[in-house]
Amino acid sequence: MERPVTTLFMLMSVDGKISTGAGDCRDFDRDLPHVPGVAEGLHQYYELEQQTDLWSLNTGRVMAKVGANELPLPEKIPVSFAILDNAHLLESGVRWLCAKCQRVVVVTSNASHPALGVEEANLSVILQEQPSLAEALVRLKADFGCERLTVQSGGTLNAALVREGLIDYVDIVVAPLLVGGRETPTLMDGPSLASMDELAKLCVLELEACDALEGSYVRLRYRVRH
Repeated sequence: MERPVTTLFMLMSVDGKISTGAGDCRDFDRDLPHVPGVAEGLHQYYELEQQTDLWSLNTGRVMAKVGANELPLPEKIPVSFAILDNAHLLESGVRWLCAKCQRVVVVTSNASHPALGVEEANLSVILQEQPSLAEALVRLKADFGCERLTVQSGGTLNAALVREGLIDYVDIVVAPLLVGGRETPTLMDGPSLASMDELAKLCVLELEACDALEGSYVRLRYRVRH
C-alpha cells in the first residue's frame, strides 16, 4: 500500500464509550483508577499499549487535553507521533511533543500554526491546503518511512478514518463498565448514516482473536474487510 498499515487501538466500556463523561474534564486515564472493580485490571491496557507500533496518530486536541501545552518537558519515549492539529497546540505544546517523541510530524491546514515557527531537529510539518487524511498517511510513509501506524484518538477522527477506508485492524480492550450518556464520546462518533446508499460506509470486521483478560476485561482483535 502507498500508506501505512493502520491499527485502531482503544480502551472502551462495554457500551462503547471511550470516556467517563462529556467534556475534557472527564477522562478514562484520569478517572478509571478511582473506580473499584475497574481500576484493578486497568494495567493490562497500558501494558498492551507498550506493544503497539512505533508510530502513533493522534490529534492536537487530545495532546492539549493531557496537558502538552502546560506540562514540563517529559522524558523521551521510543515512539514517533503524527499529530493532526489546526488550533489546539501552542508553541509550548509542540516543544513538549518534540522532547517526548523520537519524531514529530504535525499535519495542519493552518498556515500560521505554531509548529511552523519551531526549530527542532525531530520536528516536521505537513502543511495542507485542504485537509486530507489519505494524503497525510501517504506522506507519512513516503517521506518519513512510517510502515505501521497505531491510531489512538477521539471518536470523530476514528469515524473519519473508518469512513474513508483508512483503518486495517481494530484492537479493542473492553473494560467491565457501563458508562452511558448521549454526549459521552464513543469509539466512533461523527455524522450518522441516513440513506441506504450509505450502507457501503459501514465497516465490516473479521474476528482474529478474543482474549479474556484478568478482572473481567476482554481484548478483541479484528481485521477490517475492505
